[in-house]
Parts: sequence; structure tokens; C-alpha cells
Amino acid sequence: MVKESYLAQFYGKSQNYTDIPNKWFTEYNVKKGLRNEDGTGVRVGLTRVSDVVGYNKTESGVEPVPGKLLYRGISVEDLIRGKHKSHFGFEETCFLLLFGYLPKKMEFDRFCDILRDYYEIPDEFVEMNLLRMPGSNLMNKLQEAVLTLYNYDDDPDNIEVYDTLVKGMSLLAKLPSIACYAYQSKMHYYNRESLFIHYANPNYSIAENFLSVLRRDQKFSLKEANLLDTLMILHADHGGGNNSTFTNVVISSTGTDIYSTISGSIGSLKGPRHGGANLKVAEMMDTVLEYTGGYTASDSKIRESIEMLLKGKLYDGSGLVYGFGHAVYTISDPRAELLRECCTAVANEKHKETEFDFYTRFENIFREIMTERKGCPLPTNVDFYSGFAYDMMQIPRDLFTPLFVCSRLVGWIAHNIENKLYDGRIMRPATKYVGEIIDYVPMEER
Repeated sequence: MVKESYLAQFYGKSQNYTDIPNKWFTEYNVKKGLRNEDGTGVRVGLTRVSDVVGYNKTESGVEPVPGKLLYRGISVEDLIRGKHKSHFGFEETCFLLLFGYLPKKMEFDRFCDILRDYYEIPDEFVEMNLLRMPGSNLMNKLQEAVLTLYNYDDDPDNIEVYDTLVKGMSLLAKLPSIACYAYQSKMHYYNRESLFIHYANPNYSIAENFLSVLRRDQKFSLKEANLLDTLMILHADHGGGNNSTFTNVVISSTGTDIYSTISGSIGSLKGPRHGGANLKVAEMMDTVLEYTGGYTASDSKIRESIEMLLKGKLYDGSGLVYGFGHAVYTISDPRAELLRECCTAVANEKHKETEFDFYTRFENIFREIMTERKGCPLPTNVDFYSGFAYDMMQIPRDLFTPLFVCSRLVGWIAHNIENKLYDGRIMRPATKYVGEIIDYVPMEER
């Protein structure tokens, strides 16, 4: 404690030397947080992988438009509606993001065969790295597991494009099972629950396997698997500028291995302002349900809870209502629109109609309040319904963000490969020094 008290003193003094007023960013024409003055992101690269459309830039400023998410130029809505019941769409989305075109039936089947061949995890990996070394935080454990897989690779530092693709597909296939094993290990060690380990089924899709490996009885419905498959499609990529993908490309530009770049991206996605946001929504809604008295609460009581959230008198005191608003989307988040629709089938199957109705009423009332206050509603983002979808499938909250990792991994790989192909330079943006120039003073004279 004595050491920490000294550090606190040093930290207090340091504030005199670290203050940077907001006005200086405008004065020096520096983009704070890589954002323009109008809130739009500073463009830092070109990509053919995906596009996130939430506004148009015109001479008069930013023009809000309904949101669109395109993978290789194809609407994510078309990908989800196109899969029907003939196949699971996440694997098709992976092929599209990695290779740039929609596969024919033979190509798709061969790709799935190759991907499923990578399901197998190295001998003793689970026992040595997960069961004997459980982690209290699954995202940190995933980072550790990915870095450990480096040691199981015969040529881990090979960063050639084709080799990056192969290593990336291996990680894509293995990580869902590893996430489940890390969860089982944590529950066994910290919660004293019975331990069970299931092996991946080579005949299952990635979504089916996740549910099978996670559950004690390995049983799941087709509607559940389809909902999880849809969630994975929606999370597969979100442009090259989102924090975790940008992190991946920045780290990759140094010439390091793919295990290091993926580990860095997982660290980025862990944050509540990025991949951890759906967990914040779930926790917030727990507080709202407690305040309102449950899912059958009246609209007036829901409105009251939202007002309390906005005043900072409910949940975390931040004054934020999580699950609404987005850095890019201005009118609507297409992922939220699709997910709301896809939740209906599972809600009916699970007899969760009342719970689903509560979420939709909360959404509508919040949008009404925002319209009253600001003249326009904030868009509902994907995080508002994703936590509810996971809860319906009885997926533990510890796995919400790791599931995001399993989905977004393919986007990280696609952008990593793309940047290797068109730009071999290290990413090295500049900053402007705004401190004083000070002469060194010998210690005895200070």
C-alpha cells in the first residue's frame, strides 16, 4: 500500500504535464480519435472486403440514410434470406469474404470439408492449456489460447498470403470449441460445476457445433442453429475501420505472425465500447426489469425506467441507454432490423413471446423519447437484440463476446490478407507534440 500511495502522488503531479485541451485538436488540425469534426471516421485505407453505409457526405454536411452492410458488394440481408434451409450461411459468408465471390455448390461443399478438417484440436491442448489453467475472463483466455497455438504450428512465422489463409481457416474452425472448453473449465474451477468435454462433430456446421459442444446433452433445434448462424453472419465483418479489424491490420503491417494479430484483435474486441457492448445491454436490461417489475410492465413504467437511465439514476449512472446509437449508422442498423425479425421464430419456439414483446416495447418507447428530445430517434444497434438472442438459446453471458470473436475472426483474416496484397508498408500515423521544450535540470538542483 505504501508503494501505491507514492504512485498516487506521482500521478497527481503528472496531471500538470498531461492536460491537452480539446480546442487544440482544432487549432492544430489533428483528428481526435481518427474522427472528423462532423463525427465521421477518417478514411485510412481502401478495401474490397465490406462496406458499412450509414450516411452520405454532401456539400452541406452529413446526410443520414438507412443503414446498409455489404460483404463484397452483396447485402447481408440477401445473404441471410438466401440461405433458406438448404445450407448454413456463415460458411458461405466466410467463403465470400475470403475469396471475393459466391461459391458454386461443389466449391461450397469442398470449402466446408476443408474447414471441418480443421475442427480437430492438437493432442493435449485442451488438457494442458484450458483444463489445467482455467481463466477467470474468457476473452483473456482466448488471447492466451491463440498465442499458444503458435507453438503447435510447424511454420508459425510464415506470413505469406496463402499460408495466412490456411492458418486463419484453422483458427476459424478451432476457436468455437476452444471458447466452449474455456467456459467449461472456468465453471468447473471457479463455480465447482461438473465438467464435461464434447468433441466437435465433423458433420456439423460451425453454429451447430458450438451449440453441441456447449450443451451437456448436445441437443439443439434447427431454429436455434439457424438463429446462431444468422448472428454469426451479422457479426462476420464491419468494414476495415472498426477498432478490432484496424488493430489486426496495424499489427499485421509490422510483419508479425497471424497468432499475434488475432490476439491483439481479441483484446480490442473485449472492450465494452466494442464487442463487449452486448453484455452491457444484457446487464442494463436486468436492472430495467428489476425496476419495472418484470416483462409484463406497463408502457408507462418502461418509459419511466428509460428516463431514469437517461438521468444517470439507473444501472451504471452513465446516462447512456446501451443498444442504441452507432458510430456510422444514422437512421437504422441493418443488423438490428434483421435480428429482430429472426428472433421471432425462436421466441415462439421457446415460449418467450412476452420477453420479446418487452424488448420491442422498450425499443419503441426509447425511440419515441429520443424523437421528442432531439427530433429524431437514435438507431437501434445490433447489440440490443443479440444479447436477448443468446439468452433465448441459453448461451451463458460469459460467452457473448467470445462468440463475437468466433464470428468476426473471418473478417480479420480477410482484411489481413487484403492488406498484405496491396500495401506492404508498416502503418505508422503521426502525432503532433504540444508540450513544452524544457532544459534538463540535474537531480541535486531540482
